[in-house]
Amino acid sequence: MTSPSHPASTDLTPSAGRPAAAAPSRVREALEARDALAAALTAAGVQLPAMDVRTPWLDGDPEAEEGGSGRPPRYALVHLGVCSAPVALELAAAIRRGAAR
Repeated sequence: MTSPSHPASTDLTPSAGRPAAAAPSRVREALEARDALAAALTAAGVQLPAMDVRTPWLDGDPEAEEGGSGRPPRYALVHLGVCSAPVALELAAAIRRGAAR
């Protein structure tokens, strides 16, 4: 799992239609969602080995401000990464336990 200070990966394709001014809040929202999901998974006994936040621009920088150097990302996605079969089974069991409540 990465920390909020870890730079976001930027390997997604660009998307149009979202205002650039919303970028810092969108990245912040994705970082908070990633951290909340990681905490919930940890509480359920599951740890995904690589959770990250990804932005759509090759030069997108989550720290970029509008008008500064670099282009701020228009949105950000929580990337859950890959996990082993045992971790996937733990995750499925945690979801089933939660759904059974």
